[in-house]
Amino acid sequence: MKRIKVVAAVICDSLQQKKSIFATARGYGEFKGLWEFPGGKIEVNETPQQALKREIQEELDTTITVGDLIDTIEYDYPTFHLSMDCFWCEVLEGELKLLEANDARWLSKNGLHDVKWLPADLTLIETIKNQMG
Repeated sequence: MKRIKVVAAVICDSLQQKKSIFATARGYGEFKGLWEFPGGKIEVNETPQQALKREIQEELDTTITVGDLIDTIEYDYPTFHLSMDCFWCEVLEGELKLLEANDARWLSKNGLHDVKWLPADLTLIETIKNQMG
């Protein structure tokens, strides 16, 4: 089975407080309309943190600070295995602009289940909930 290694940004309002997180609705492909944490593939010679900063700049036109690793999700989709390093992140500068996603929302701890998550991202929700303020 094909293996895809990616990074995901769990962008929060504050790395100290973590009162709300930013989620995006996928704007293309097989999973269009489902919600996810923004991010993407790690390129050759990139650290996960460098990849995340680049991907968020490309997808959201925003500079972020990458915080702690939350978890590495291992998930089998029907046609590939996903390995996803998920990091807490915070906006450093810029406004979050949707360059690839169809929609976006800031979700509170109690609102994390208000959107239909991609299967791999859904596996992270309880961990995030437990770490939010």
